[in-house]
Amino acid sequence: MPNLGEEMHELCQELFPICRSITGNGYRQSLAILQKHVPSMNKIEVPTGTMCFDWEVPKEWNINDAYIITPSGNKICDFKKSNLHVVGYSTPINKVIDYDELQEHLYSLPEQPDAIPYITSYYKERWGFCITQKEREQLTSGEYQVFIDSELSNGSLTYGELIIPGDSEKEIFISSYLCHPSMANNELSGPVVSTFLAKWISELDNRKYTYRQ
Repeated sequence: MPNLGEEMHELCQELFPICRSITGNGYRQSLAILQKHVPSMNKIEVPTGTMCFDWEVPKEWNINDAYIITPSGNKICDFKKSNLHVVGYSTPINKVIDYDELQEHLYSLPEQPDAIPYITSYYKERWGFCITQKEREQLTSGEYQVFIDSELSNGSLTYGELIIPGDSEKEIFISSYLCHPSMANNELSGPVVSTFLAKWISELDNRKYTYRQ
């Protein structure tokens, strides 16, 4: 019998490094990985500007790279080392700024000096970097190059839906989100557990209720 715990951990490891937000290619990539485990899951695209009750689907955000070059030439806040270093939905930028201006665009957690915070800006177009408090305190005066290769454009929001039919039309609804990057306890536990739950439910010979996930 397969070790389900190991399989679930492997799935977490596969999903962990992918940069995800509420929209974008990283989210689609992650859903495609989950579809390997539950092929009957459908991907649904909702266009930018669609009203969902009191909420409007925002522009789609995708990012390729981001970093800061210090006055001494060191690269810090490197997106390719941790996607948490960039404020989610940051607009593109490539310019040289001074220390004081840089501080206006940095986010850290003084009470957790070794942690990179997770910051987003879905509804206001701006840019920023997230940094550990320890590294922030080591910054000195001078000129810094800030670079974010990202794009905000009309696109869509993607979500996955799976319906497992049962004898009754009454449904049991299982919900999880997949939009946070690189945070196992706040993110991957939900979609991974629900994915393996769906696999188990699909293999049952008799299902009283229909399951929507």
